Amino acid sequence: MTAPTAEIEDAPAEWASVRGGIGDRIFSGAALAAGLTILAALAGVFIFLLAKGATGFTKASEVYGPHAESFLGYVWPLLVGTFTVSIIALIIAVPLAFGIALVISHYAPKWLSTPVAFVIDLLAAVPSVVYGLWGAFYLAGKLVPLHNWLHETFGSWPLLGALFGEPNAAGRSWLTVGIVLAIMILPIITAITREVFSRTPRLHEEAALALGATRWEMIRMTVFPYSRSGMVSAVMLGLGRALGETMAVAMVLSVGFGLSWNIIATSSPTSIAANIALKYKERSADLLNVLVATGLVLFLLTFLVNFAARWIIGRSERRMAR
Repeated sequence: MTAPTAEIEDAPAEWASVRGGIGDRIFSGAALAAGLTILAALAGVFIFLLAKGATGFTKASEVYGPHAESFLGYVWPLLVGTFTVSIIALIIAVPLAFGIALVISHYAPKWLSTPVAFVIDLLAAVPSVVYGLWGAFYLAGKLVPLHNWLHETFGSWPLLGALFGEPNAAGRSWLTVGIVLAIMILPIITAITREVFSRTPRLHEEAALALGATRWEMIRMTVFPYSRSGMVSAVMLGLGRALGETMAVAMVLSVGFGLSWNIIATSSPTSIAANIALKYKERSADLLNVLVATGLVLFLLTFLVNFAARWIIGRSERRMAR
């Protein structure tokens, strides 16, 4: 009776081991297939953009319009517009998102933090067109006094005068677009940083408090160092969203061709994505190649931003490991 009983008792362990090995192999294969599928999709997008847009780099000057004689002259103002509105959005959204995430994770009571987090997350569900309509027909008019005040206060200063020159009478400027984009990327940055902050080891926080640190000192010494890579990731994801935003920029900004650093100007260059949306309807075959070429530039720049973020995160993790 002893031998059969032992075989029966050993059978479930052997069966579980076999099942676990099969499950691991299935999961590993599925994860590998998913990763390769994503890489294949990105490679396909790149090949398509390169094949359709390669001729757009060398078109005749009349294809680029009266304000540009080459592809570089055509795309450079669009790059400036893209990065300007994105940087304005980050300057506004990042401190606000980090502050909201800290309040939700470490300061506010449970009965308050849960609904606040829910409301912030709901902002991500609002369509871009709604933000564009709100920014164009409501926010822009409300920001006209701010534009005038910035021009009257800082317009004569040596350095700030270039940023706050002659204001837009309707309020539809880079600054207005930056504020709209800041609201759009706020839920992304807030959600990620809130989750990272809440993952800080409880023992680290309690140890800092036990040594006499205040709550802010505890956050500065334990939460921020532990969450640095996640914070960088959140900011870069928000930047990616701002770089690729189309409808809100196209609807709010008063588009012009004169390149200046005035963020409240009467007219300013639009972003690459918004320019594609605005010009696509009136496209010719040659102009379509140019638009695809600008899309390829934006695609590559987005990749560079993500690679830079990955390098910063890896460097931070290596420093923490030391």
